[in-house]
Amino acid sequence: MITVESVSKNFNGKPAVDNISFQANDKEIIVLLGTSGCGKTTTLKMINRLIEADSGNILIDGKNIREQKIEDLRMGIGFVMQHSGLFPHYTVKQNIAVVPELLKWNKKKIQSRTEELLHKLHLSEEVLSRFPNELSGGQQQRVGIARALIANSPILLMDEPFGALDNITKTDIHSEFKSLEEIKNKTIILVTHDVQEAFELGHRICLMDKGKIIQTGTPKEMLYRPTNDFVKDFFAENRLLLEYKVASLNDLNSYFTSENIINEFNFTETTSVWNALQKLSSDPKNTDAYEVLIRAFNDYRKLQIV
Repeated sequence: MITVESVSKNFNGKPAVDNISFQANDKEIIVLLGTSGCGKTTTLKMINRLIEADSGNILIDGKNIREQKIEDLRMGIGFVMQHSGLFPHYTVKQNIAVVPELLKWNKKKIQSRTEELLHKLHLSEEVLSRFPNELSGGQQQRVGIARALIANSPILLMDEPFGALDNITKTDIHSEFKSLEEIKNKTIILVTHDVQEAFELGHRICLMDKGKIIQTGTPKEMLYRPTNDFVKDFFAENRLLLEYKVASLNDLNSYFTSENIINEFNFTETTSVWNALQKLSSDPKNTDAYEVLIRAFNDYRKLQIV
C-alpha cells in the first residue's frame, strides 16, 4: 500500500504539486490523469525519490520512504518511463538484466526469468542481442516493461509508458499488459494524459489540475458522479465511448437477461458493453442480439447520468 499525505513540491517558487493526498491499495492500479504540467509526473517521481518532496509524507506499507536508503527503496520498485528509457549502449539482454545483476542473481536465474517474460510479452529471443534503436516502438516498450517486472517488485511506477505508441500498437500492449499475472499482484501507479488509457487500465483515477487532485474515484464515479464542472468537462469529449467501456454485461442484467447473451457468445459478466458490441457487429447474423444490447445499455445509461 502506498499512502501520500499532504505532499507538496515547488520549483522556482511555483507549486508543481500542491498539498495532495491519496492512497494506492494493494494490487490496485491507480492512474494519475491530467494535462501536461498538472503535476502528475512530479508526484510519481517523488514516490521513488527521483524528486524529493518539499513537505508531507509518503509511506509504503506504513514506512516513511525518507527512513530508507534511496538504493534500497528503488530496488523494491519497478519503474517504466515514456519512450521505454532503455540504455542505448546496452543490448536488450543487458537492459533487462540491470536490476537482477545489482541484486546479484546468478546468470541462470536471470536467463530463465528473462525468457519467461519475453514469452509473456510476445517477444522472440532473437531481440536479446539487439540494441534499442534496432527495435520498433512497441518492442522497445515491451522490453522496458520486462526490465521493470523482472525482479518481481511489489510496486510498479509507470510514467506515460505507452504515450509514444500508435493507437493500434497501444491497444495490443494494453491487452497484453492487463493479462500478465505479475500485474495482478502489484500495486501500480500509472501516469497518463490519455483518458481512454486511464479508463482501460485503471481501477481508480486521480484527476489532477494545477498541482491539485480534483477528484479520485473509479471510472464510473468519474463519469456519473463528477464533483464539479471541471471533472464533467474533462471527460465530455469522449463521454459516450467511455460509458460503453465502463459498463459491463453484468451492469445491464436488470434491463435484459444477460445470461443468454453471455452463454451464446462466450462472454463473461465482466465483458464490457463496448467489447461485446464489437464482437457482435462482426457478423450480420448477430443483429438481433446487437440491438437488444444497445437498448439495454440505453435504459441503463438513463438512470446513471446525473
